[in-house]
Amino acid sequence: MNENANPDARTEALMRYLGCPCEYFPPMEDDDPIVAAYNYAVRLGVREGYVPVLIAPSDTLWEILTMNTEAGRGDFEDYDFDADAVAQYREKMLAQSIGDGKAILTERLPMRFEGSREEAPDDEDAEEFRETDHFISYWDYETQETQPLVLAKIPVKNPWKVFAYLPFGGWNDCPDTTALMAVSKYWHEQHGAVPAVLTYDTLEYSVPAPIAEESARELAAEQYAFCADIVEQGAPSMTVGKLAADLKRSNIWYFWWD
Repeated sequence: MNENANPDARTEALMRYLGCPCEYFPPMEDDDPIVAAYNYAVRLGVREGYVPVLIAPSDTLWEILTMNTEAGRGDFEDYDFDADAVAQYREKMLAQSIGDGKAILTERLPMRFEGSREEAPDDEDAEEFRETDHFISYWDYETQETQPLVLAKIPVKNPWKVFAYLPFGGWNDCPDTTALMAVSKYWHEQHGAVPAVLTYDTLEYSVPAPIAEESARELAAEQYAFCADIVEQGAPSMTVGKLAADLKRSNIWYFWWD
């Protein structure tokens, strides 16, 4: 029997932490059932007032979530947490006004181009590009299976508010909760982007369609500002210009922070 056939203590703790309807998926060689369940939840969520997110539980993610909400309690391996602290954090995040996502990206952008790839926006050599129409961050490439996953139905109508329930940022260069919410609101209003998959160090957005030619260059620069690692620690030849070419062919946006 697969040892991950049923949710482990960490996964059960995550589902209690979220406090919303969740469905567990054990590792699979084919992610069709996961994608089908996610797509169905997207359609149903519009009517019922929730946003589905696929989450890969891990000790690192658990540590980040409980640290950001100041909810850690007891021994770490017990996966105990202060539910009142979590509730208070959510209430505060949901009540605050959402910042200007475009302004946040604009402020972060200049420091990016001080680095070794400052010429990147002018490089649009499209001979190499990635066409992304499927989720990639939940795969375990050693086992060739998906990681254990939770499909959480986050009880918010606006997709940028899922980060009040999943405050996984605020470490290294990863934006904190307020910035994640602000940028996600801006991208949702501009492009229909919705947070869809989250691990401890990756975030994927789903968009209704690839980005139009006239918007790709600007969006690629914004994504570089949001997450420099997708360029600076991506494929050896990756540049912002090539990222723009990718965006014109992809309906999944992928971010990874070192």
